[in-house]
Amino acid sequence: MNRAPTLGEVVRTYKAVSTRTIRQAANAAFAWQRNYYEHVIRDEDSLRRIREYIFENPAQWDRDRENPRATTLKPENAWK
Repeated sequence: MNRAPTLGEVVRTYKAVSTRTIRQAANAAFAWQRNYYEHVIRDEDSLRRIREYIFENPAQWDRDRENPRATTLKPENAWK
C-alpha cells in the first residue's frame, strides 16, 4: 500500500541528502547538532516566541552549552 511519508521520514531523508552533499562539496566534518527541539506551532503566541528565539539566539552564542568557549552557561530550555 502506498502512503505519504511521515514528517520524521521527510526530515531524516532531507538531513541524509544534505549531509552527503555538504560533506562532498565543502566540509567533510559536517554534522548536525544533536538533540534539537521540535515544536508544533499551534497559535500566534507560540509563533511569536519562536521568532524571538530565532532572532535573539545568535547573540546568546557566548553562553550556549554547545559552544566550547562559552563563558557563562544560560539555563536549559530558556526560550520556552
